[in-house]
Amino acid sequence: MKVNLKKISFIVLPIAFGVFLIWYSFSHFKPGDFESIKNSFRTANYWWVLLSVVFGILSHLSRAYRWQFLLEPLGYKPRFANSVMTVLIGYLLNLLVPRSGEFARAASIKKYENIPFEKAFGTIVAERIADVIMLGIIMGIAFLLQTELLASYLFPENSKSGYVFKFGILIVLPIIGYFTYRILKRSKSNFILKAIHFFKGLLDGIKSIKKMKKKGAFIFHTVFIWLMYVLMFYTVTFALPETSNLPFTAIIVGFVVGGLSMALTNGGLGSYPVFVASALILYHIDNNPARAFGWIMWTSQTLMVVVFGGLSFIFIPIYNKYIK
Repeated sequence: MKVNLKKISFIVLPIAFGVFLIWYSFSHFKPGDFESIKNSFRTANYWWVLLSVVFGILSHLSRAYRWQFLLEPLGYKPRFANSVMTVLIGYLLNLLVPRSGEFARAASIKKYENIPFEKAFGTIVAERIADVIMLGIIMGIAFLLQTELLASYLFPENSKSGYVFKFGILIVLPIIGYFTYRILKRSKSNFILKAIHFFKGLLDGIKSIKKMKKKGAFIFHTVFIWLMYVLMFYTVTFALPETSNLPFTAIIVGFVVGGLSMALTNGGLGSYPVFVASALILYHIDNNPARAFGWIMWTSQTLMVVVFGGLSFIFIPIYNKYIK
């Protein structure tokens, strides 16, 4: 009973939280806000949104191709079509149950390419480690870009303080991190031990990438995937006149905030539009265009996953029975 309750909570709570965020956001609308957002949807230039979807598709194709580099040293070379469809099926199921997509992807490739589940899943974990590193780099860029803004608030009388502040952070944070790690390493707490084990796994993942024969190609595709993600976000800004002149800082910060919000609910339901809008508002975008941008961005991403993931779910057994 407890196990079932835990499983149900794992599925229901993120959805409930997403619905709550939608209600909370709408409850703070003023008269005329709905009409303003509807007008933004009506007048948006959807050619830019379509281009964003194209970048999204390219990222998925690149992800499927990158997977080959991790499977090849294990002695497996799945058909590219199966790799693409299992990747898309994984994204689709992640919309329903958080993190279920990774298991579904490994199970699908096992079924259609006879690759052992545990080996396929291990390569997916290694992929995620590379993605976490890329997200960390982008977050670091966003943070460094924002340090000058933070410094202008903290030291408004000294224009050089931004550089001093940035340099101080680059030096002080690694030192703090090192001594914190030394202290936590001696801890007996189960939570701390699990956290340390996780970070050791990140290091092991980096080492495994070094052992690959085509590590250069793997790194290229990793960078390419995340470049496509950023371009997905960037191109949609041109769909609305209010967001078409956003600075690079706003693009990166909005992208990072949106990416992190995806972990809160299934596929960013409710959380993505709210958090992205809150980031754009910091850059003097009015509330309603910022909200409209967040919803257009989330809707286009979600529809892309639903359509192509659904088609993959239907087509993969047909492909493997009649076409391969």
